Amino acid sequence: MAQNAQWQVTGSAPEVYEKELVPAIFAPWAPIVIDLAHPQQGDRVLDVACGTGIIARLVANRVGPTGEVVGVDLNPGMLKVARTVWSVGSHSGVRVQWQEASADKLPFTNHSFNVAYCQLGLQFFADRSAALREMHRVLAAGGKLALMVWCDIAESPGFAALAHSLEQRVGQAAANVMRAPFALADPDELTALVRDAGFHDVACQRRSGTVRFPSVEKLVTSYISGSPLASLMSSTDHAAREALIADLANALEQYTNSTELAFPIAAHLVSARV
Repeated sequence: MAQNAQWQVTGSAPEVYEKELVPAIFAPWAPIVIDLAHPQQGDRVLDVACGTGIIARLVANRVGPTGEVVGVDLNPGMLKVARTVWSVGSHSGVRVQWQEASADKLPFTNHSFNVAYCQLGLQFFADRSAALREMHRVLAAGGKLALMVWCDIAESPGFAALAHSLEQRVGQAAANVMRAPFALADPDELTALVRDAGFHDVACQRRSGTVRFPSVEKLVTSYISGSPLASLMSSTDHAAREALIADLANALEQYTNSTELAFPIAAHLVSARV
């Protein structure tokens, strides 16, 4: 392979996120998260921290043209990609809106949604309690919440290995970014947050899954290019980047075959009612 060829991931971070990370990490879980709340035809659905919109896109087919879906995210780049992906699809009159807003200050009236989703967003919020209270506020009586967060990073050897290598090769800040998605791994803390926000019938289940990339190289390049690591890695040299790949190739040999890299991961899935 020519020098630097494997690092030439085209597109902005949100574009890489949608093209590379959504299929490998987020999309396999999206139907599972959606089913937690059993959305019905005609429901009005809120997708909090929607990213590039995988939950919103899939749930739109469930609520149909009499329903409505609103995707909210604080990142305008993510929303731009979400709008672009949605605009090129065929949707049979389903209404989907995309709105820039903070999860702890949702710009909606009380009781205006039947379902609220949050897939892998809650752990990043500066004020998780405020965000959950806002989701409770905008849900109508009997409204349903469904959310997902990762279990401990130790249960995901691919990401644990990447975090360790980043710490050794790049620095603590990069390792912290890699570990941040796993910051709400305690199920007791998670369920307490949801209950304290006013929800009842709170149920938390642990479920195992698999992260799949075509190769170790693709995991490293795609995750770095499609996440906040992109800015931190911009000043690193070719040798440091090659060392990351070598580290992960050694650490993840048992999860690699001739066609793909596939390693386990686990999530907490929470459902609750207003």
